[in-house]
Amino acid sequence: MLISEAFAAGTPAGTPDLMGFLPLVVIFVLFYFMLIRPQMKRAKEQRNMLAAIQKGDEVVTTGGELGKVVKVSDNYVALEIADNVVVHVQKQAVQSLLPKGTIKSI
Repeated sequence: MLISEAFAAGTPAGTPDLMGFLPLVVIFVLFYFMLIRPQMKRAKEQRNMLAAIQKGDEVVTTGGELGKVVKVSDNYVALEIADNVVVHVQKQAVQSLLPKGTIKSI
């Protein structure tokens, strides 16, 4: 016969199973501390900021509208973006709170 028969090789007798999973565990730990944890912290800060919005605050929306809060409800915020011009936006659209007097300085 020209072709010899192939037999399965024996199992390697070197590395235990824990050492095979160690790189995956290290990658998961790095992933948690570099991506997941900071994102959860930012989300918590955003939730706290939205819960603390009150009448008279100056805010910027995700669409870039700058305005003063004139009314706050459970899901919506009324912003005065110019004299006698009031728009209603969802609370989640508020991106950040601004220091008092920011609108006047612009």
